[in-house]
Amino acid sequence: QQLGTPLSDQEYRQFFRSLRVARRASSACLLRALYGCQNPLVRRLDEYENHGVIPEGPICSELPGTPFFPDFCTFSFYRCIRKRYFIKV
Repeated sequence: QQLGTPLSDQEYRQFFRSLRVARRASSACLLRALYGCQNPLVRRLDEYENHGVIPEGPICSELPGTPFFPDFCTFSFYRCIRKRYFIKV
């Protein structure tokens, strides 16, 4: 895969396998809320989710009615706030 591209559906299933339980996904969101997107662990998760590079600039998502976000951090916070943990970019 190309650096900075989102994971495929199969890769997303594997990536979120350990987070499938809402409690685990919620814990990852709590880390994001407490420490922000610059936290090394949060950055590693974001990089893994995007083949090694966190996308910069506007982000398009599969969310109906909310297709654009100014950056990946904002998109990730939105997923956490709305408890839509497994929505892809």
